[in-house]
Amino acid sequence: PEREKRMSDFVNKSKKYAVISEALCVGCGVCVKACPFKAIQIIRLPRSLERDTTHRYGPNSFKLHRLPIPKPHSVIGLVGNNGIGKSTAIKILSGSIKPNLGRFEDEPDWKDILKHFRGSELQAYFQRVLAEEFSVIVKPQHVDQMKKALPKSVSVRRVLKGQDRRGALKQIVEDLGITPILKRKVQYLSGGEMQRFAIAVIAARKADVYMFDEPTSWLDVKQRINASRVIRSILDPERFILLVEHDLAVLDYLSDFVCVLYGIPGAYGVITDPFAVREGINIFLAGFVPTENLRFRDYGLTFKLAQTADSMSTSSSIKSTSTGSGTDEDDDSEPTFVLSWPEMFKKFPDSNFQLKVEPGQFESGEIVVLLGENGTGKTTFIKMLAGKIDSDNGAKLPDISISFK
Repeated sequence: PEREKRMSDFVNKSKKYAVISEALCVGCGVCVKACPFKAIQIIRLPRSLERDTTHRYGPNSFKLHRLPIPKPHSVIGLVGNNGIGKSTAIKILSGSIKPNLGRFEDEPDWKDILKHFRGSELQAYFQRVLAEEFSVIVKPQHVDQMKKALPKSVSVRRVLKGQDRRGALKQIVEDLGITPILKRKVQYLSGGEMQRFAIAVIAARKADVYMFDEPTSWLDVKQRINASRVIRSILDPERFILLVEHDLAVLDYLSDFVCVLYGIPGAYGVITDPFAVREGINIFLAGFVPTENLRFRDYGLTFKLAQTADSMSTSSSIKSTSTGSGTDEDDDSEPTFVLSWPEMFKKFPDSNFQLKVEPGQFESGEIVVLLGENGTGKTTFIKMLAGKIDSDNGAKLPDISISFK
């Protein structure tokens, strides 16, 4: 700890960071072994990717190769690991980041950037963005940013009415099932409610390009289907939709084309050409891009049942007979304890929502799952168990240590 503190003080005072010369690096890996903080990776990249570099954040920093190509009247889905460039691609296409083509020390002007994309659909896309012929709207990945940007006293209804530009707000609200929360203040929305609210805000506005960064996070299955239908309803012959999605079922339902991203998280990312939906998802699962004859993962992602229904029923019957014989004196298993909670009640003054919790218990060694739609009180119940929210009836919980995410 003392050594780390000295290093931290040194970094804070100097405000300088070590830089590895990529021109001189031969890939011996000595610096990787010598670094006491395991903060260095040496990655060999194909030279052919250099001409496709779209953006780089700085020396020894993440860089993105290629960009997805938006297609009119189509939904382009991006699939890949976290930290591999999906959000960076959205920021570039939305205009919030100017692509530097890897020249972070001497950033190119737009003339050079357009020349780099000359002959591709991206050249025409960027020309229209620069000429302000395109209006682009982005739903951010972290919807809490919207909550922080809005006044604390503003209601959901007021925000949505102010954003209605297509005259479809009533249908959007009905499809997303957010009618019960229209009177609620935005700051009191749960994660799933905030996600649906964010989708409604974006879908209600009028634009040429819509971008959704992980639109179904925190949503249950029913709400994911409803959100997907709302996003698909935006399409027309002149509009583009680009989305980032990890749920492969939702990606399959939503997308017309899929671009796969591969690389090393935090180091570099490569975007493939658009594939048909089924082909793109199968490429991601297999870890092999046939058009480039490239394997980006040394194993495939397969989904197989660990046990058949017959073996599961057999094993459960064996378990029931063996545990029904009483306690074995030679049993070395750890003793179990039972945690009980009393009846609890919670009502929020700024909304009509109220939660009633019936008495219950669980034992050590169990995994208990809360299943239900968003906004029905699962998070509130967890917070009450963790002691972060007090019950209105003054119920007391056992004094135990709880780890809460």
